[in-house]
Amino acid sequence: MNQPWKTDQWFASPWNYSPEATQGMHFPDQIRIHDVTLRDGEQQTGIVFRRQEKVEIAKKLASAGVHRIEAGMPAVSSEDEAAIKEIVDLGLSSEIFSFARCMPADVKLAKECGVKGIITEIPSSEHIIKHAYGKTLDWAIKSSIETTLAAKEAGLYTVFFTIDSTRSELNQYLDLMERVATEGHMDSMTLADSFGVCTPQGIEMVVSKLKERFQQPIEIHCHEDFGLGVANTIAALANGASVAHVTVSATGERAGNVPLEDTVMALRTLYGVDVGVKTESLYELSKLVQKLAGISVPPNRPIVGDSLYYIESGIVAMFHRRCKDVEPLEYIPFLPEVVGRPKVDVALGKGSGLANIEEHLERCGLQANSDQANEILSRVKGVSIEEKRLLSESEFEQIAKEVLGQS
Repeated sequence: MNQPWKTDQWFASPWNYSPEATQGMHFPDQIRIHDVTLRDGEQQTGIVFRRQEKVEIAKKLASAGVHRIEAGMPAVSSEDEAAIKEIVDLGLSSEIFSFARCMPADVKLAKECGVKGIITEIPSSEHIIKHAYGKTLDWAIKSSIETTLAAKEAGLYTVFFTIDSTRSELNQYLDLMERVATEGHMDSMTLADSFGVCTPQGIEMVVSKLKERFQQPIEIHCHEDFGLGVANTIAALANGASVAHVTVSATGERAGNVPLEDTVMALRTLYGVDVGVKTESLYELSKLVQKLAGISVPPNRPIVGDSLYYIESGIVAMFHRRCKDVEPLEYIPFLPEVVGRPKVDVALGKGSGLANIEEHLERCGLQANSDQANEILSRVKGVSIEEKRLLSESEFEQIAKEVLGQS
């Protein structure tokens, strides 16, 4: 009988679902995924998406079931503006948003693009307002009120986004939000850990305070500078935030934004929360973004890395051979098809053991006794160490035939 932590597709820890672990969690009934690959993801150094590439990515995001797509910032260039308009005209199942500075002129551009909603940003920490913008907190408040009222008048769903929320003085931050909520307009608010410097505990605390003080939905936007972005995002959602901002494969400024793949899969398998994204599309989506962005992710990248299920370790290869037809989830946390990735495979290298050799002998239609198998293994390890790489199937076959006297 399936348990939430153990299904025919994944095997997580039962501890995740114990009453002691879940008693403080309050996930909303519906969690929406807001993808920012086409705006924040493109801000990763060296990434440039052309108009048609943005359209192609948007189509793939929509087909994967992503709820909202931040298609870009029309003020950046005429190319971005044209891309946003074309994406809107596609009539995708995803809601299309655009990004804007706290300037009524940017709201006008967004309205002309035909988007459903707008993310309008302003810095919230007094130090960044002073040192990075050369402005005052009063400027930030007045600009926010003016721009959000303009967005309301334009009929746009208005998300008020505060840059550097988590380095703001807390009471000052809450007061800024209060001013905009009462004197301006916001349909929802975004808590932004713009520099990835908050902890899950800090996020939980602030989300709780926001929920106590405001009626508007809370959105969470985190970065991965200390590797806590996914944990921070889930902490916000578990405390009542209802929209998660993500990018495909953690593209974005510096260490990147919160990855779509990790967030959706962690929610589904570790917390039992299905947000409705088609996880079987995640690998293909990642490959598309990598191709169009001209980047590659580390081979051991969570969820979509190419070497995740390419086994070199001898002991894990043994697990694979013993369990693959009986209980494949003994040696992997989820089946590869859950995210649309290639099946588990066995590599040949320095870390290999006899199980790797047995696997590849079978593939080559060869048989070896114990001494021969150990000699093949020794030679495989030797080549791997000398060349500092894995061996190909043809290299293995040549070694095996030499040892077996068939060359």
